[in-house]
Amino acid sequence: MAIRCVVLDFDGTFTDVVAEGAPFVRHFRKRLFERTGRELEGEWAEVEAEVLASTEEHGWEVGGRAVAPATADPYLMANFVARRLCDRYGLLTDTAERMEVLDALYRESYSRADTAFKPEAREVLEALLETGLPVFIVTNAHTATVEAKLDMLAPRGRERLRVHGDARKFLLEPPAEPDALFDALPESMRVEGALVRPIFLRRGHYYDALSHIWRETDTSPEATLVAGDIFELDLALPAALGAQVQLVARANCLEYERRAIADLGARGGIDSSLRALLPRL
Repeated sequence: MAIRCVVLDFDGTFTDVVAEGAPFVRHFRKRLFERTGRELEGEWAEVEAEVLASTEEHGWEVGGRAVAPATADPYLMANFVARRLCDRYGLLTDTAERMEVLDALYRESYSRADTAFKPEAREVLEALLETGLPVFIVTNAHTATVEAKLDMLAPRGRERLRVHGDARKFLLEPPAEPDALFDALPESMRVEGALVRPIFLRRGHYYDALSHIWRETDTSPEATLVAGDIFELDLALPAALGAQVQLVARANCLEYERRAIADLGARGGIDSSLRALLPRL
């Protein structure tokens, strides 16, 4: 089916997330230590080194279930290390409080992140907008922050680029309203021979953003191309719904992500360059 709608992730997809994330991590770590009353600088470095040196597929857990690879970007790694330190030292033991505190620290720290676009970001956004197709950004980041970064990049056609922030792609919960398409989804999928743990699909908050776009544009998953840099967060749900997906491969892209894309056949694509999106339209 021809593509009639384009949905894009933002951080790590159109930005150099490693360069952007360094000040985020510094602030997040500092504020966590202040909030918990514990100076854990050495312990932070120790946990981070353990994860990076391990051959295991560490998952960032929310509500006791792994929802993304912990090593995918500085934001996920910081959250993973924070949770592990809280578990190790008995900090923020109430689950709801921990989630609230870490979510607040994430948003506060994200405002300190640098802005570093990939070299081809402006060119590709302009080419996408010139097609006349509806183009949306769906991101976990705050809408206003991403809008400001896009204003700085200033691609031609910027006024037609819509941002849905606070997508919370990591939340495993029902959508805002009962939905037959969502209800038909399996709870999870597996990438045989590449990942032991399941990849959970029922991410209701993310689904709400996608379904809003499909209603607004009178399109469907099958006519949509979704691009992102983390298969589990950005692409697993839309792929399960029938969308075409493009993995913008990170330098540390994991084998199970590559395998999951390969398993999709013609509906999946993978490349480190954003330019690989354009021939798919």
